Amino acid sequence: MSVEVKIPAVGESISSGVVSVWHKKSGDFVNAGDALFTLETDKVSTEISAETSGVLDTLVPEGQEVKIGEVVGTIDDSKKAPAAGASAETKKPETKQPATGAKAEKPDGETLSPAVRRIVDEQQLDPAGISGTGPGGRITKADALAAAQGKSAANKTRIATEQAAPRPEERTSGDGRVVRKKISPLRRKIAAQLVMAQHTAAILTTFNECDMSAIQKLRAESQDTFTKKHGVKLGFMSFFIKASVEALKTVPAVNGRIEDDDIVQNNFYDIGVAVGTDRGLVVPIVRDADKKSFADLERKIADFATRARDGKLTFDDLAGGTFTVSNGGVYGSLVSTPILNFPQSGILGMHKIMPRPVAIDGKVEIRPMMYLALSYDHRLIDGKEAVTFLIKVKEGIEDPKKLPLDF
Repeated sequence: MSVEVKIPAVGESISSGVVSVWHKKSGDFVNAGDALFTLETDKVSTEISAETSGVLDTLVPEGQEVKIGEVVGTIDDSKKAPAAGASAETKKPETKQPATGAKAEKPDGETLSPAVRRIVDEQQLDPAGISGTGPGGRITKADALAAAQGKSAANKTRIATEQAAPRPEERTSGDGRVVRKKISPLRRKIAAQLVMAQHTAAILTTFNECDMSAIQKLRAESQDTFTKKHGVKLGFMSFFIKASVEALKTVPAVNGRIEDDDIVQNNFYDIGVAVGTDRGLVVPIVRDADKKSFADLERKIADFATRARDGKLTFDDLAGGTFTVSNGGVYGSLVSTPILNFPQSGILGMHKIMPRPVAIDGKVEIRPMMYLALSYDHRLIDGKEAVTFLIKVKEGIEDPKKLPLDF
């Protein structure tokens, strides 16, 4: 029996996606749980797995946009996986010949000749679908070869049709100087969100800088012990998440949002961590960041980074969030004006750590400095509140003892 492979519902408000790559091809035997293809939506890329074992038949090419619930393939679960290492010649040959003129019955695996069985196994043919011309309706070698040739011709026709169809995601000009690619659902969603934020919120950015000396020293002194104890390295992001939570508690407005005619004040701290991938920027959410230890935060961040690169983030990983932290410094950015992750009202931009001359107690010293940028919705947050928030973050970074350290 053929089982339909349908596009599953992968999250609220997601109505379509793109079959970006088939991990299994038509004619492949798949086991239940095997990854069949990657579905790229406007929020996440996720692997869709087989619900049953059998032989796969794909119905849509890579790069095609599909709707939720659409059938993109079938799995024939009546076909079994070929036995590993089994030799066709060792199969038990037929010992009973049906009487001439008797009603022809579909042969099973034990009644095929070794030559026929070899062809059936190699070409993954279904004996029940082959019309036998031998005595009593038996399948001959010629019958098996004809069925194999027919299947091969059908596959070639299907492949030729798929290859002849225009690939909407990439078109090259005649002289090869220009390649035009269809925008991916994820990139389209990112673009729409950024434009919406710019058109909806009154975005303003306030800057400050922080001396990273204390954190660098604390991190260097604690790294070996922290890694041995928790099995993960201590990074800078966990410090900034902790500092941001303390600042959000001091300035609650930054943790809120405007919704229609209401101001929604969040009394929880779900912090988004911007992660760059080759498919675009995604912002997975660290839930209840105020209740997590430094080790919990570092594990969560590492897990997000790995799954984001592998395209295995889920819709639940990205939904919600009250505030976002983005680290452009990992790419070398010295200063920037981050755009709000709408409908949030604030986003903190971290930047590259640069040794710079600064005045310390009337003397010029070279210190590892980082510029901080807070972009915020000026409809809800005033300049005084934005500056207070940044100063609170700065104080937590320059004097880590003010943070709830739990190494």
